[in-house]
Amino acid sequence: MTAQFKEYKVLHVVEGGCGTIFLGSSGLPLQKLEAELNRHASEGWQLVFQVIEKKRFALFWNREAVIITLGR
Repeated sequence: MTAQFKEYKVLHVVEGGCGTIFLGSSGLPLQKLEAELNRHASEGWQLVFQVIEKKRFALFWNREAVIITLGR
């Protein structure tokens, strides 16, 4: 059975730019991501879908981001 949601919200959480430049990769900010998800869950939002994207950053580096779709 598929849940029916009346509204959706999309979150975009990006890997830090300074860490990408100086370290080559810094990883996704998991504490920020967890805090955002907990805050939205307390407002009744549920995770519907997530995807991790990898994009070119400042010509030489790649940077990751997570795109999260929430519904309620």
